Amino acid sequence: MRIGVISDTHGLLRPEAIAALQGCERIIHAGDIGKPDVLDGLRELAQLDVIRGNVDSGEWASAIAEHLDLNIGGLRIHITHDAKTMKIDPVAERVDVVIAGHSHQPKIEQVDGVLYLNPGSAGRRRFTLPISLALLDIEDGQPRAQLVTLG
Repeated sequence: MRIGVISDTHGLLRPEAIAALQGCERIIHAGDIGKPDVLDGLRELAQLDVIRGNVDSGEWASAIAEHLDLNIGGLRIHITHDAKTMKIDPVAERVDVVIAGHSHQPKIEQVDGVLYLNPGSAGRRRFTLPISLALLDIEDGQPRAQLVTLG
């Protein structure tokens, strides 16, 4: 199963992001959506799971959760916008994958048996950071992530 992971779009759904997410069975948006039409565009591609980030305000965003816990492909996945303010202990909670955005810094890291995935920012460029998203493949109950640079 392939899951597209995107974050920090800040109201911009790039054509390159849409192309990179083609064929994903599911998409996760890790917050800082910016505008509701970003979600509409992602829903046209695949089933969408989404959380609210610190810039997501207004009536359209009020019903969006601040974090999610999902079971996908035999894995427990915790989604939060900012990993530094996470309210759980992933090891104690037996989480397999933590997905977080916020920093705009793409990163894949394994710590204490937990895969931490930050897809980076798919929105407007910030400083010299790359514009990116991630693909998370789950095969035989094992997660494998890769970063995709856009543009």
